[in-house]
Amino acid sequence: MASTVLEQRAADPAETFIARVDDRSLRVGVIGMGYVGLPLAHAFHDRGFGVLGFDVDPGKVAELNAGRSYIKHFAHETIAGMRATARFAATADFDRLPEVDAILVCVPTPLSPHREPDMSYVEATTAQIARRLRAGQLVVFESTTYPGTTDDVIKPVLEATGLTSERDYFLAYSPEREDPGNPDFSCARIPKVVGADGPQAARAAEALYAPVVNGVVPVPDTRTAEAVKLTENIFRSVNIALVNELKQIYRAMDIDVWSVIDAAKTKPFGFMPFYPGPGLGGHCIPIDPFYLTWKAREVAMPTRFIELAGEINTAMPAQVVARVAEALNDRFAKALNGARILLVGMAYKKNVDDIRESPSFTLIEGLEAKGARVDFHDPFVDAIPETREHPALAGRTGVALDDATVAGYDAVLVATDHDAVDYAVLDRAAQLVVDTRNIMTKNGLTSERVVKA
Repeated sequence: MASTVLEQRAADPAETFIARVDDRSLRVGVIGMGYVGLPLAHAFHDRGFGVLGFDVDPGKVAELNAGRSYIKHFAHETIAGMRATARFAATADFDRLPEVDAILVCVPTPLSPHREPDMSYVEATTAQIARRLRAGQLVVFESTTYPGTTDDVIKPVLEATGLTSERDYFLAYSPEREDPGNPDFSCARIPKVVGADGPQAARAAEALYAPVVNGVVPVPDTRTAEAVKLTENIFRSVNIALVNELKQIYRAMDIDVWSVIDAAKTKPFGFMPFYPGPGLGGHCIPIDPFYLTWKAREVAMPTRFIELAGEINTAMPAQVVARVAEALNDRFAKALNGARILLVGMAYKKNVDDIRESPSFTLIEGLEAKGARVDFHDPFVDAIPETREHPALAGRTGVALDDATVAGYDAVLVATDHDAVDYAVLDRAAQLVVDTRNIMTKNGLTSERVVKA
């Protein structure tokens, strides 16, 4: 009987792959050690797998191998613990790809300057994998992209090696669902959608993720899985645009939109709370909808609803700048030109150091275009790094948040509601607080010097 089982597994590469998942002899490779890849590597390591992390940045590789984290909400102790087991290492050497059995790809998928999908990272990574692809490996892309990417962009490059999907190797797509800084939903606690290029790949991919995450959600194919991620974030983009528009309408009626939402969410059905803000940030919501609008043009389908939401959300930073100017004029008869503004929060969301697509960049540029002088404070961002879109802001360093410092500004603009910020200092020392997150009210600070935006 034992020999029969072994013979079956030898004849069935998917069964062999699954057996190695079960006994943890399978080794996982994660390409891209960023906000998505690093938590994913930790999740697999935590379940007893050997993990090899790949990154093109030798500085990140050195930090990881030294047991240090370069992501502030991801503790040094976590990386040190992974390294201590000898089941985790990082490398910039892609010639080591044949050492792993599953290759999970978590590379950026940004937009081009013309707001079209920039597939250069996906294409370059696929080429790297193709040069080293061996029989029996599973390749899973997790980077957010448009439907058809796995079939039309990735698979042809891998097939050019002479290896065939389903016969020689396995190919799947499983969209990342990482929410950086969310203490309630770590990578392992979020169900994983999996779409594969055939039934054998589906078996392998579902078996790989099953012991690591809180449920696997199989879908018919890779295109469906790619569409799932876009749908999730388009849903958020549209609803955030709706409350951003309601904010403007209700303000004109002297109604607090946050009070409206807080009351509406007590309804146990038919309503889901979304909140307004100074603009969209992060890699997902400001970018993902444009992947679908671009792809929809290929099939001559309009995307009016999605594009309108994008227009509303993109206009939010300008609305906030106008609100700061209005508040300064109303309270002090002071122009924005020449005013000193302290912006609180460079990160795009609370409790992380992630500045990708952060509206704070646009806020600073908008305020300074009107003649204001702007400094920032962020407990997670000490200095503004180099960015492709905002090179002039690189190198600026944050200021302290104390009574004397805050009192020296004409207005404080709260762009990100980090928990680590002492909002009582703002309430006590600021001449004017323009709050885009309703955080002052949430903290019971209702000074007349607070204006909501």
